[in-house]
Amino acid sequence: MKEKFFKMFFTFLIICIVIFQFAFLSKATTDMSNNLICWGLKRESNHKQPTLDSASLKVLNEFNGIAIGNPDKKYIYLTFDMGYEAGYTEKILDILKENKVQAIFFITAHYLNTQEDLVKRMIEEGHIVGNHTVNHKSLTSLSDDEIKDEIMKLHTALYDKFNYEMTYFRPPKGEFSERVLNTVTNLGYTTVLWSSAYDDWDENKQGREDYGKRKILDNLHNRMCSAASCYQ
Repeated sequence: MKEKFFKMFFTFLIICIVIFQFAFLSKATTDMSNNLICWGLKRESNHKQPTLDSASLKVLNEFNGIAIGNPDKKYIYLTFDMGYEAGYTEKILDILKENKVQAIFFITAHYLNTQEDLVKRMIEEGHIVGNHTVNHKSLTSLSDDEIKDEIMKLHTALYDKFNYEMTYFRPPKGEFSERVLNTVTNLGYTTVLWSSAYDDWDENKQGREDYGKRKILDNLHNRMCSAASCYQ
């Protein structure tokens, strides 16, 4: 009789623990703000680090994201957003290889499906391939499950092709929220934004080589995380 009582008691206790954990996790997700944050910065003169929006940076830091580093360290981090291919990536990879430089390439599912050889080369030459989602949607408009699909379907596709595990994530359009970063972090990803970029994503403004060089060189700063698109 006593043994039966203890079995019933422990079963009841386990059920209570499961219910409590489910309720806690549900509340934790619900309590996360989904207010849209659009990443931005204010450039400074004399090659000083830019001023990053304090509210946006606070949320990014809460989830151990990356955008800029120690101003005393003379490093530059090259990152590229790969939505589609316009014929420049092979040359960029050649230059990086020639100068023994590694970069991060944030790819979408479209890029993986249409440029498999280039993605393979990125991996083989020691670059980091990051997750830029399947469809490049603003994630604040999606549910938690939809966000997971946008990230993990691409994650799985790349792993199946090249046995490569992605760990870095860049939100499409630089748009995110506390809820989005919470979901991303729970998937094991580190969010990477930028401290320098220009509008090379705009097809109407592409092909301006001198403009691009000036924008980059005039705004070089220590621990710069440079974001570019391989469209120009």
